[in-house]
Amino acid sequence: MFRLLFLLIVVFSVIEIAIFVWLGNVTSIWFVLIGIILTGIAGAFLAKWQGISTLNSARQAMANRRMPKDEIFDGIAILIGAVLLFTPGFLTDLIGFLLLIPTTRRPFKLWAQAQLLSMIKKGSVKRFHIYRR
Repeated sequence: MFRLLFLLIVVFSVIEIAIFVWLGNVTSIWFVLIGIILTGIAGAFLAKWQGISTLNSARQAMANRRMPKDEIFDGIAILIGAVLLFTPGFLTDLIGFLLLIPTTRRPFKLWAQAQLLSMIKKGSVKRFHIYRR
């Protein structure tokens, strides 16, 4: 798992640098710098808005005595998306924005839920039931 993560980081870094160089040659260095700053600012506002919305939805679910399963996965996707948006790069920004928009976040949520269920079935992750009396 660590090797795959390391490889992904290296590959993404090389792609990001190639995009920076290409865009810098096609437009100007100022266009690239302003683009990085603006996507970071827009991402921060979108992450805050989506995070507050998800938190309110989770509170409402718990007030209705429902486990906020979807809201937990939304929160994880929003956190990952926000981190990717604060990372300089247009490819990471694209992935970050996809994780912050609810309709494009859904495939990630379904994949993450399937991975967690698979890990529970294999026994590498344990789940606990809390019973109230």
